[in-house]
Amino acid sequence: MQGPKGIENPAFVPSSPDTPRRASASPSQVEVSAVTSRNQNGDSQPRESEEPQKSSESPPPLSTPPASDEPPGSQLCELEEGPCGWRDFHPRCLQLCNTPQGFLFHYCLLALTQGIVVNGLVNISISTIEKRYEMKSSLTGLISSSYDISFCVLSLFVSFFGERGHKPRWLAFAAFMIGLGALVFSLPHFFSGRYELGSLFEDTCLTTRNSTSCESTSSLLSNYLYIFVLGQLLLGTGGTPLYTLGTAFIDDSVPTHKSSLYIGIGYSMSILGPAIGYVLGGQLLRMYIDVAMGQSSDVTEDDPRWLGAWWIGFLLAWLFAWSLIIPFSCFPKYLPGTAKIQAGKTSQTHQNSSTSFQHTDENFGKSIKDFPTAIKNLMRNTVFICLVLSTTSEALVTTGFATFLPKFIENQFGVTPSFAATLGGAVLIPGAALGQILGGVLVSKFKMKCKNTMKFALFTSGVALTLSFVFIYAKCENEPFAGVSESYNGTGELGNLTAPCNANCNCLRSYYYPLCGSDGIQYFSPCFAGCVNSVSSRKPKVYYNCSCIERKAEITSTVESADFEAKAGKCETHCANLPIFLGIFFITVIFTFMAGTPITVSILRCVNHSERSLALGVQFMLLRLIGTIPGPIIFGVTIDSTCVLWDVNECGIKGACWIYDNIRMAHMLVAISVTCKVITMFFNGLAIVLYKPPTTGTEASFQSQNVIVSTISIEEDFNKVENEG
Repeated sequence: MQGPKGIENPAFVPSSPDTPRRASASPSQVEVSAVTSRNQNGDSQPRESEEPQKSSESPPPLSTPPASDEPPGSQLCELEEGPCGWRDFHPRCLQLCNTPQGFLFHYCLLALTQGIVVNGLVNISISTIEKRYEMKSSLTGLISSSYDISFCVLSLFVSFFGERGHKPRWLAFAAFMIGLGALVFSLPHFFSGRYELGSLFEDTCLTTRNSTSCESTSSLLSNYLYIFVLGQLLLGTGGTPLYTLGTAFIDDSVPTHKSSLYIGIGYSMSILGPAIGYVLGGQLLRMYIDVAMGQSSDVTEDDPRWLGAWWIGFLLAWLFAWSLIIPFSCFPKYLPGTAKIQAGKTSQTHQNSSTSFQHTDENFGKSIKDFPTAIKNLMRNTVFICLVLSTTSEALVTTGFATFLPKFIENQFGVTPSFAATLGGAVLIPGAALGQILGGVLVSKFKMKCKNTMKFALFTSGVALTLSFVFIYAKCENEPFAGVSESYNGTGELGNLTAPCNANCNCLRSYYYPLCGSDGIQYFSPCFAGCVNSVSSRKPKVYYNCSCIERKAEITSTVESADFEAKAGKCETHCANLPIFLGIFFITVIFTFMAGTPITVSILRCVNHSERSLALGVQFMLLRLIGTIPGPIIFGVTIDSTCVLWDVNECGIKGACWIYDNIRMAHMLVAISVTCKVITMFFNGLAIVLYKPPTTGTEASFQSQNVIVSTISIEEDFNKVENEG
């Protein structure tokens, strides 16, 4: 029964949902299995003649009860393959979804919902939550990282115990927790009362401005932090089975060469989710925050006091996530045809000292005592460790760019924050989704084995490394900035925003509202430009009589006046590299994410079949601990090191950075990107060198050893029937 394509396991004969359980295979079934065995071996000798020690123990007759005929786990997949439904209720219409395509459709919807909430709505709502609940950025950073903390804590245990469990029901639990997390995250809006508008800040030069004192104030609104953290923890609990057990279930249900395509499609949906979340959240933020209370305000979106209805998107996600609970709960433990697919697969597990140890106890994995042994077995798999480390390095740079690419575009090319975020999303989201799908399609089309899949990932990473140097080419010089790189008409000192022309204006350095003077120089705010008058009805807002801007004559503050000394917003940049940068960076993102699906498939192939879910759990835990959690922190510290002008409040506490050194920022981002890419390629290449595929003729079954014994027993039953006949 052994051959280059592995063992044809007659214990995995697909059964009809309505077929009652048999004690052993019927003569017809056994005959097919025996013929297959003879064809594969190229002879007509029965298996028992090759292994006489097995034939010394005659098997029980065909009428023996099930309990004594075969091991309980030998027909596990066959017994658990069933119709779509609940208990005895199996509508015919539901059977149309009882396929890998039907499961993938619902998996994509759940992954899409998770991406919309966690990486879309949460991120776009953070700034609004900071203002509404008077939180510091460090506190909102804790909110953002709570999801990863929850994922790291639970991923190992969920993937370990869920491997032998009912995976679709685990995903129903994931849908419930994602919906509950979204609901909890929106609760502070309903308990914090009506939003009270403050007084409008006057941004022009005022000699009578009240000086602000240094006071440390605390607000009770910041206590809602704990509810936001709880919501993120619940979302992390729901995301854990989605990307570990859900991926393993898809891999179970489709042939090897199709697995990469299905996984790539599923992962691409989790990438498209943030794009939808940003679009949906952006539209909802244009609605006033208390719209549900019938409250409206005379302020517009241009007013710094404006807050949008951030909470509506979370309620929509809650309802949609809970609508997926019923579909997932009706799927069987294994889709019809899974046994046949598993019987046709061959093992590509990396061969080392740990692979010789097989757990013959079918109860292994059901007790917490088995957890350390399973982890130890994975840690001995050097190929698996190398692949995981390569993904963590890649995750560090991708999450860093996902967080700070808009900031880079804003500062390098002088565009508004909203437009920079739009451009960043237009490059990252489609590029990442397209890369995931292309990687899966190519691996599936060419039916790559494990080693070739790793080589393909190494190639795409090499192309992405080469394209990463686009940041050096796209760098742009800083535009002239008064008090930073340019003086105030020959007065004042560089590095000091205060000059004789604005010394009497009592300006606040914590209020950054850039404007462009008619002299082509950018100013920190209308106050620091010495502007006394403004006309807010014009778009953009214009300012007059600015003492720090050289002017020819006194200008009247009227709407009809076509002349002005300064206008709100940054000066237009003279750098024309933005289109080229976006085009090359888009291709870089595609090649970066083309390696994502192949690496995931390689991880599923290089470990034992029973350890796939746990392997994904270990991967995602380390990916967050070493990649996604420190990634934004490392990028943030690196970008802050290029700052040339900080926000310093009345207490002397340093806040956000207002102005960066563009050239240095570009060089630092290239350094980080190249370093991470080199690490990724090193561990990827090391995995290729260390990988040892199973030799031809070795055991290739995905099942435990007791299944092989069951196969032999069935053949002996067939021989006995022939002898009795």
